[in-house]
Amino acid sequence: MPSSARSRTSDSALRVLLIAYEFPPSPSPQSLRWAHLVRELLELGTEVHVLTAENWWPPTSTQPPPGAIVHRAWPGGVAGIIALSRRWRRLRGRSEHDTGTSDAMSNKAGDGAAQPGTGAISSGAAESRLNWKGRTVDQLNKLIRRFTFPDERGRWEPSARRELEQLLDSLQPDVVISSHEPATSLRLGRVAKERGFPWVADLGDPVLSFYTPERWRKGSFDVESWTCAHADRVTVTTEAAKLLLADRHGVPESRFEVLTQGYDGAQVPEPAAFEFDPGRLELLYTGSFYQFREPRSLVDAVLASPGARLNIATSRAPEWLLPLLDSHPQQLRLLGFVPHAQAVSLQRSADVLVNIANDDPVHVPGKVYEYLGAGRPILHLGDNDEDVAARLVQTHRRGVVSGNGAAAIAVSLARLVEIKQTGEWSTHFSLDQSGVEQYQWQSIARRLHALLQEVVGARHARETA
Repeated sequence: MPSSARSRTSDSALRVLLIAYEFPPSPSPQSLRWAHLVRELLELGTEVHVLTAENWWPPTSTQPPPGAIVHRAWPGGVAGIIALSRRWRRLRGRSEHDTGTSDAMSNKAGDGAAQPGTGAISSGAAESRLNWKGRTVDQLNKLIRRFTFPDERGRWEPSARRELEQLLDSLQPDVVISSHEPATSLRLGRVAKERGFPWVADLGDPVLSFYTPERWRKGSFDVESWTCAHADRVTVTTEAAKLLLADRHGVPESRFEVLTQGYDGAQVPEPAAFEFDPGRLELLYTGSFYQFREPRSLVDAVLASPGARLNIATSRAPEWLLPLLDSHPQQLRLLGFVPHAQAVSLQRSADVLVNIANDDPVHVPGKVYEYLGAGRPILHLGDNDEDVAARLVQTHRRGVVSGNGAAAIAVSLARLVEIKQTGEWSTHFSLDQSGVEQYQWQSIARRLHALLQEVVGARHARETA
């Protein structure tokens, strides 16, 4: 620990510095993870400072938790240009919306939001396409990714490093946490560690993964290796990630702690922005689609199931899906981008929540845990023996696990339509909170707080021995 560090007493509040590029108002899952964890750490009496990127995201309903002390550094790249533009508009006394350019990063002409009071969306398929600003930003970021590790968010590192050095000097935090992704935050955590500060790396998922571009595989391995070897503790979201990283880098499993994603047990749902039809089985999918999380079989199965409709809350639908949305409006409905609080409300009012397994069982979509907290049946697509989400659904009797082929999904949908018609959900599934309380953010934060105290206490014991 630096010689100038503030003295610790047993009753002094823990002072934490969190390094997190993704933090509110960013709408990313990692941002939401740390919004919840920071809120709960504050409730536990922790003093929390956050080093994050200067705001360039489109306006959202997600804001930093009250009480968190946020320090923002210029993000660089295209995001930096947008951030500078916002600074200029603020100086001119104009709102973001006055220029009509604030949605350049929203990735579409509109968010597909509900028209007030109607529960309907306007031209859903069209609104999922990138507008010209979004296409321009997308192309510029693709170019930046070719030259910046690990992606365009790496442009944040120079300004964040300068701010970090100043914060380490002025705050003398008891412990520093790095939130991955991006891997940039891990490189910044290394700065703190090499200066003698205790460091916890919230790795979540491995840095080196099957989707890592070939040009960044070595760099990703090196960052991951140094982190696993030198961080005081490493947190991951699955047991599979813990075992993989320990084996890959030859470090003890005891260096890792599994802190899953979670759900907010205290959140009061807002009125849902979209209405569901009581006469049909209303399925809801929230989140993004990827090559390793593909919905084509699901869509084919829904189109073959007259009693079901699939509602999709996503900021960008696959191109092949757009004409189907227009030609099958009774069975497919695109909700567009839905703010997180609204997404939670929709999850709690839909008939069935759909999750598609990732190809790699090391990765578990965070929304699985939100689904557990929603108290609705889950249709999980993917029956790999190592699939954590499938085990969660089966262990807690939370829904149906199906193979991810159209025929298998159609069989599951027929069963769910039948249950919907009888209204006997509770006969077939366990839908209360019993048994899933460990996945509440409140429970996860208590475990994180204990881990931080352990790391700080171990360092203090070594210094005073």
